[in-house]
Amino acid sequence: MADETDSPRTEHATPRRLEQARDEGQVARSRELSTSLMLFAAGLVFYAAGPSIVDGFALMLRRGLSLSSAEAFDTGGMLARLASMALDGIVAVAPLLAVLLVVAVLTPTLVGGWIFSAQAVQPDFSRLSPMRGLKLILSWHGAGELVKSIGKAALVAIATLGVFRSTHGDFMGLVATPTDHGLAAFGVTLTWAFLIIASSLAVVAAADVPFQIWRHGKGLSMTRDEVRKEMRETEGDPQVKSRIRKEQRDRARSRMMQEVPKADVVVINPLHYAVALSYRESSMRAPTVVAKGSELIAARIRDLATEHGIPILQAPPLARALYFHTEIGQEIPAPLYNAVAQVLAYVYQLRVWRTGGVRGIREPVEPTDLPVPSELDSKRGER
Repeated sequence: MADETDSPRTEHATPRRLEQARDEGQVARSRELSTSLMLFAAGLVFYAAGPSIVDGFALMLRRGLSLSSAEAFDTGGMLARLASMALDGIVAVAPLLAVLLVVAVLTPTLVGGWIFSAQAVQPDFSRLSPMRGLKLILSWHGAGELVKSIGKAALVAIATLGVFRSTHGDFMGLVATPTDHGLAAFGVTLTWAFLIIASSLAVVAAADVPFQIWRHGKGLSMTRDEVRKEMRETEGDPQVKSRIRKEQRDRARSRMMQEVPKADVVVINPLHYAVALSYRESSMRAPTVVAKGSELIAARIRDLATEHGIPILQAPPLARALYFHTEIGQEIPAPLYNAVAQVLAYVYQLRVWRTGGVRGIREPVEPTDLPVPSELDSKRGER
């Protein structure tokens, strides 16, 4: 028999397999999408808040260079000034850091969703293996990553060249522009160039996202044996389920047999069917089937009825109708009320005769030709 690992993985991952992979931290991720969104967000921040960031760093630089001779030799004062400059720098780049943090947190939810898996952050020292790294580089995955990197570099180079050609004249014209206006114009032009180059990476991300989703699904694909094994684990082994069903039937049958001695009458088709009926006027709207069975179970019901003195009435059509059209614990159908009423009347008379409650009463005669509708007697030819 072929090893299960050698079987072709032709089946899509089942929902259970996907859930297990997600619990292990294995979801589709696109680094290209994260990179492009981070760069684009940084470009937008520079475009919107660039002047304030530049002013913040300029203020920090002026404060840092504005030193008196006494402050230059004051060690404690220099440390305090350094702390103040660091705070000014943080305040200056705070908008950029805040936007980048938000983008870094929300980007993973776009592909694969947000997850937290303790197993994913556990150390895996096998990653330090040089042979594993070499195999990864020489694999199809490594070749694909190399092709993607070359394509990305080529696309960025083309975008950069296009931006340089389109802004070459603007940059050259800045030479004759006053310093303040020149720096402002240079910043705006540089920001637009950065945005255009960052946008070019969106093309790479647009191709990488569906590829990563396909690759993730391909990596979780399963063999037919694995799918069948999972189904057995999920639904239970057929042999185990068969044993459980058998035990359940045995227990139900045992409970059913315990009700036979409490029945009022057992209606039989001599060799095939037996149905035990019970009626309590105070608690039941109609007679109820407390036990039924065919062949060996029917014989057991007859034996229990005989053992406990329960009247047994031979009425094949009624026995068949009750057997096929009622369930255990269910009231008899309305079309059989008349027939069962005659049976219960016979049982009552038989009980009175046996106890001798009324002198001179003769033994009652078993009712015959009970009114059983033909549509309920599905096997009329059976005797």
